[in-house]
Amino acid sequence: MNDTFKLMVARRSVRKYSSEPVDDEKLDVIVRAGLLSPSGHSKYPCEFIIVKDKSMLEKMSHCRVGAAKMLEGAGAAIVVLADREKSDVIIEDASVAMMSMHLMAASLGLASCWIQVRARDAEDGRPSEEFLRELLGFPTNFQCQSVLSIGVPERSSKPHDLDRLKLEKIHREKF
Repeated sequence: MNDTFKLMVARRSVRKYSSEPVDDEKLDVIVRAGLLSPSGHSKYPCEFIIVKDKSMLEKMSHCRVGAAKMLEGAGAAIVVLADREKSDVIIEDASVAMMSMHLMAASLGLASCWIQVRARDAEDGRPSEEFLRELLGFPTNFQCQSVLSIGVPERSSKPHDLDRLKLEKIHREKF
């Protein structure tokens, strides 16, 4: 089993973090992984906002109904934006960037969780994107796709059980 596959087996979505701060150098590496992600037609429409301020993380924790509370205890968050004017595949590009950052965080010993923003609502009933735009001030040509919560894990997580993979979902040559 190669190192990348081992990392994928070990990576879990984590919602509880210790109070230990997240190192800025690690955050820089994580965001660089997002910048290195493939992009349709090499348009690279994604931009990122790193948030470490505890009061802002608490405010951001209300950006989704029942799904973003982990931001209150996170050491940081990375908001993934994509410029609608640069590409017609911003959802795909943002998703690839998000997954790259999710895996990079795990490789650095950090825990993370993907918080979907696009097509979701905030606790106050507004679209999640509108809620975050008001807090973070990104321009209207940028669509907010997701937020990656990041922190030092409160406890270690059990890796995925490979025996539970649904191998019957793999088809060869045709469905």
